[in-house]
Amino acid sequence: MENIESMLSVDWDIPKIPYPSKIVTLPTGDRMVIREISREEVPQILNVIKPLLTVAADYYDIVSARVYAELLGWYRYRVRNEYCLVGVVDGDLVGIVNNRLLDSKTCISLHTMALRRGGRVGAHLFAAKQEHAIETYGVDEILVTAESPIGFNRWMVEWGLGPKVPFAQHELGGAKAFVLTKEAYYQKKGKLVFGERPVPQEFYEKALHFKAVEPDVIREKRV
Repeated sequence: MENIESMLSVDWDIPKIPYPSKIVTLPTGDRMVIREISREEVPQILNVIKPLLTVAADYYDIVSARVYAELLGWYRYRVRNEYCLVGVVDGDLVGIVNNRLLDSKTCISLHTMALRRGGRVGAHLFAAKQEHAIETYGVDEILVTAESPIGFNRWMVEWGLGPKVPFAQHELGGAKAFVLTKEAYYQKKGKLVFGERPVPQEFYEKALHFKAVEPDVIREKRV
């Protein structure tokens, strides 16, 4: 069994570089810490995602199902080169994003999930994961797709992304892949990528020991 597991398991096959945590001021005035999670924190994140699996509003069901599988795959050594960032406000987990590096030149943008809505939580987290891919890992391009109209407006429209040429399928179901190049990222950076470093210690400590809160979309559904 050990020999079989060694053949099945995958992990990082390029040098892994930690994300330099930062703090962002949201339009609400709240201060959100963005940091990378460790593999050991994945079960806690999965428990937060699980209630969203049956929420059809804004395609949370398919997004949460895929994020759950991606993070579980990373946790069980079945996904290669994946990283996950979280947004934390005053100790509350408010958003989750993840990416996967195909190789040293291309990154696959996976998912962006805002648990607290209306404060550009998802927008800042999306920017942060692409910042990590381009500025830290130095990739040349990021392949992006969307599963909801909100996602399309946030990523393709706001970032001005065009389809990959020649046509390419995104690994999320074979959907059309849009591309964020290194050049386009730096053109948009001044308007879309924000945050300060280092994170003040009091904020960072709370972000290290975040607690799960009920996602807004579930509370809205109940009301």
